[in-house]
Amino acid sequence: MKVLLIGYGSIGKRHEEVLSYFPNIQTIDIVTKQNLDTKITYKTLQEIENLESYDYFIIASETNKHYEQLRYLDSKVKNKRIFCEKPLFEKYEDLDILNNAVYVGYVLRFHPLLQKLKELLCNDQILNINVQCGQYLPTWRPHSDYRQSYSAKKEQGGGVLLDLSHEIDYVQYLCGKMTELKSYQVKISDLEIDSDDLTTFIGKTERAIMVSVSIDYISKITHRRMILNTLNYTYELDFIHNTLSQKDKSGTEKVFEDENLERNSMFVRMHQSILDNEENSCTYQEGLDTMSTIVMIQEQNR
Repeated sequence: MKVLLIGYGSIGKRHEEVLSYFPNIQTIDIVTKQNLDTKITYKTLQEIENLESYDYFIIASETNKHYEQLRYLDSKVKNKRIFCEKPLFEKYEDLDILNNAVYVGYVLRFHPLLQKLKELLCNDQILNINVQCGQYLPTWRPHSDYRQSYSAKKEQGGGVLLDLSHEIDYVQYLCGKMTELKSYQVKISDLEIDSDDLTTFIGKTERAIMVSVSIDYISKITHRRMILNTLNYTYELDFIHNTLSQKDKSGTEKVFEDENLERNSMFVRMHQSILDNEENSCTYQEGLDTMSTIVMIQEQNR
């Protein structure tokens, strides 16, 4: 199997690292403007004459490049698998994918405790979900200047709403598509960025489940957690400490843990799921559904 990796920033390098361990992948070629002496590289997609020779395409470029790259690939190759990093686009695009299977990189779906929670929810009715995620932007990539990152730059598709759209995806994965919401998308800190550093919203899904979400670049205490209430239980999933707590009406509590979650294990599961055509992967349509929710928020805050 041959892979073409488009974009070679930190996330592109991570995808290369993960895929290099797959025994059925022979080569990983790269589209990048960087000079990499030990790798086969191309400056642009357009200069590649043998696109059909690749089996799996990874779009890991800046968000504002996704639309053109995806459109180009779907017009040039057929019956391939194309992976696009999240979010799908910087704004909703009416792009019909006609020739290939496209998946979106919402890797949190593959957290073992989120999968465990989804299993536990099978025979219960969800009432509401509360999600909070925050980390101080300068500590995200400690060896680089946060002001030069795409996260800091609105024109490159940065901002916390797009950066942390994982939270929107897994809310809709568990609870159904958002149908109504009230939101705030703002820049309120002293960070030297021109993108939003706080987005918060409340709303309701197509299954009449109440939702509240708050995501930010400003919290000095890193956190990523959700509390979900059903008719019979309350669940708390802490993605930082890798614990899932379940408490019933009598106060009896069970705690599930995953102490051995390795750095790249979710990425391995995600790519394997795509290559094996498994159902947990985020499809193109589900990626568009997340974009629809993002656009609802953006339009309310213009």
